[in-house]
Amino acid sequence: MVDASNAPASEASDAPAVQSMNMIQALNSALHVKMAEDPNVLSFGEDTGYFGGVFRVTDQLQQKHGITRSFDAPINESGIIGAAVGMAAYGLRPVVEVQFADYIYPGYDQIVSEAAKMRYRSGGQFSSPLVVRTPYGGGIFGGQTHSQSPESLFTHIAGLKVVVPSNPYDAKGLLTAAIEDDDPVIFFEPKRLYNGPFDGWHQKPVSPWKAQPEAQVPTGKYVVPIGEAKVVREGSDVTILCYGTMVWVSLAGAEHAGIDAEVIDLRTLVPLDIATIEASVKKTGRCVIVHEAPKTSGYGAELSALVQERCFYHLEGPIARVAGWDTPYPHAFEWEYFVGPQRVADALKSVMTGGAR
Repeated sequence: MVDASNAPASEASDAPAVQSMNMIQALNSALHVKMAEDPNVLSFGEDTGYFGGVFRVTDQLQQKHGITRSFDAPINESGIIGAAVGMAAYGLRPVVEVQFADYIYPGYDQIVSEAAKMRYRSGGQFSSPLVVRTPYGGGIFGGQTHSQSPESLFTHIAGLKVVVPSNPYDAKGLLTAAIEDDDPVIFFEPKRLYNGPFDGWHQKPVSPWKAQPEAQVPTGKYVVPIGEAKVVREGSDVTILCYGTMVWVSLAGAEHAGIDAEVIDLRTLVPLDIATIEASVKKTGRCVIVHEAPKTSGYGAELSALVQERCFYHLEGPIARVAGWDTPYPHAFEWEYFVGPQRVADALKSVMTGGAR
């Protein structure tokens, strides 16, 4: 993982101060920094104003930047996103929060038909520089209406960018880049990682973020470029493609299997850093794809097709997908639903022996 103190030039901070942060604090810091820098940046959503959001990501924004730039919205996702589209066309840079990714569907038409099409349908006269932030995935025993992973529904829509961070350092830098982007960005925040990392085996974080180099976050502005994946574990036997929470599960699975796996954190699903993927798979000759969403028509299907198209003659075994089950998200059996290190380890061993999944 990247240590902020040794960040590459493209991710360098303008400020020397570094502080231990969890993902909530890092995202909050990004919002404060950008709102202080640019008066056109504003934040709104359900309970995101005075209260600071149910997960506290927008904490103190209203108190510091004023009620006209950080405010509450009605329980109306279509209205929230529709208003953001109009503000963006006018020249503002709204950052809206959909309280849970499961609630985003009423606003889907505004995202697909308006935000994603704004630049093209206006012949370049207008753009849609907005960010839709939303917590996604399981980890809080929220059941099927608070735990879904709908990222593939947005990766299919031309005109959208889709970002999924896996740690505080990337979260702040990627959110900064998303706010500065002139096109709409869907920013998925893995709620299971909000308060700290875990070893993939446990339901709760096993250590504070401060114990991880990825938690050393510059307090000032820096940018992690959209469209660049990151090799978080180098290896020579098999490539694991993953993002969000599954980065940590994949790392645990590779260690458990005892296989020299190269783990790639995609960070951005659209645009996808296919060059990094291609270089890794051509080196290892094998590929395992891990995501939390259901397997059928999940983002892993697109990744599998791309790897097959570009690396077919380098593959030494079948591509494996390890994903959520094709069932409604369970409440009482959430942990059994999750992709865990054991399933990742089993897939790695199978691929290494040429077995099909």
